Amino acid sequence: MESAAHLRPGTQIAAYRVQEKLREGGMALLYRVAAGDGGEAGLLKVPKLEFGSHPACYAGFEVEQMILARVAGPHVPRLLASGESDCGPYLVMEEIAGKSLAEFAAAAPLPAAEVARLGAALASALHDLHRQEVVHHDLKPSHVILRADGRAALIDFGLAFHGHLPDLAAAESEKPLGTPAYISPEQIAGVRGDPRSDVFSLGVVLYLLATGRLPFGEPAGMGGLRRRLYFDPPPPRRIVADLPEWLQEIILHCLEVRADDRYATAAQVAHDLQHPEQVTLTQRGRRRKRAGPLVAARRWLAALSAAPPPRRAPTAHLALAPQVMVAIDTGSEALFQALRDATRRIVGGEQHWRVSCVSVLEPSLLTEQEDGAEIMRGLHMQRLVELHHWAQPLGLPQERLRFHVLEGRDVPARLIEYARASHADHIIIGARGSSGRRRLLGSVSSRVASEAPCTVTVVRVSHGTGMSTECADP
Repeated sequence: MESAAHLRPGTQIAAYRVQEKLREGGMALLYRVAAGDGGEAGLLKVPKLEFGSHPACYAGFEVEQMILARVAGPHVPRLLASGESDCGPYLVMEEIAGKSLAEFAAAAPLPAAEVARLGAALASALHDLHRQEVVHHDLKPSHVILRADGRAALIDFGLAFHGHLPDLAAAESEKPLGTPAYISPEQIAGVRGDPRSDVFSLGVVLYLLATGRLPFGEPAGMGGLRRRLYFDPPPPRRIVADLPEWLQEIILHCLEVRADDRYATAAQVAHDLQHPEQVTLTQRGRRRKRAGPLVAARRWLAALSAAPPPRRAPTAHLALAPQVMVAIDTGSEALFQALRDATRRIVGGEQHWRVSCVSVLEPSLLTEQEDGAEIMRGLHMQRLVELHHWAQPLGLPQERLRFHVLEGRDVPARLIEYARASHADHIIIGARGSSGRRRLLGSVSSRVASEAPCTVTVVRVSHGTGMSTECADP
């Protein structure tokens, strides 16, 4: 029987023929393979099962096999085949065409706009993974591939956690799992399954892209690892003086020691990276020095008495931080108030919600004149002011609110497009009175309700009876 570590070109594994070895890692080997039946070529992965191999090699391989069979979409490789051969267990997956994030990291520090672009793509991929009950737990540049269309794909799920599967990787090791330079404080403490651990690792990646350095170095032992339970990294602006405050704010928000102090979801990180002008600046963004020894001492004392966090599935964490989108058009004050009431009701019971107030400007005869661009800018600013006025009576914290004025003729399409891009969990939209044109063409609210990728609440004002709502799930 041929060892999986020495599969020669031409070796047949099920319907696939080995072409060449691509990489040998600490726990597995990767080969490029062709499909013997003319099907799709791919990558063959086999665990290292030689004498003296750590049991985690097989456990990690089994975890990846189970997870790849349960996830889908552009942010993960497709599983093409899996099983047992004479050489042992194997899986064959899609070979993703693109550029490794490690290649971008090798050229760091990168311009802020490029860090934001890459970081937003990675954050969106993480959020999609978390929505499928998976926490990666080994996020680093070499485990990210940027597709040609700009979307990020995540690979290497051997240390991952699935909310509905046994945690085989953790069962085989008493040590913290993950790459030491990137893992979160709670991973060091043995806590797994929290999506905010991936948010911390995302912060490490952003720090590296922005400064060319790792925030905590590359510690080799537990002593070095445990320092991040108490100490902050040097602020990025201390390393790159002209780094924008908004980018430091985002990076250090991801790298907070306590998971509760971080961004609640990767979707929130993606949104802030895509809209830096709306990032709420705090002392994080302006900081030039790391926190002093008194802060570290307080964290140390707090860690001594901290109770283990409740065990939740990844989607249960996401449910505590919904992205709510309120679509606001011109209308009556009664409808505006009904939208406010619906917004209060929906976000009232959640801990880390965010509300995006969105409106769409349609081009008109005026905006198509010679000075139309300037007219549209004025209308854009006027509508933005109107959105702020609409939100003011809500009395909600400003750092939880976002405001966006979109442009386009197809209003429902623009709203749905924004909802997808911002990972909206819930859309609240008002339904205006009926008319012959609406009956003929269909209303904006009905089309959004039928095509949106999330739950939609349609708010109507019934004359003499007050507000009524209709809720539609995707």
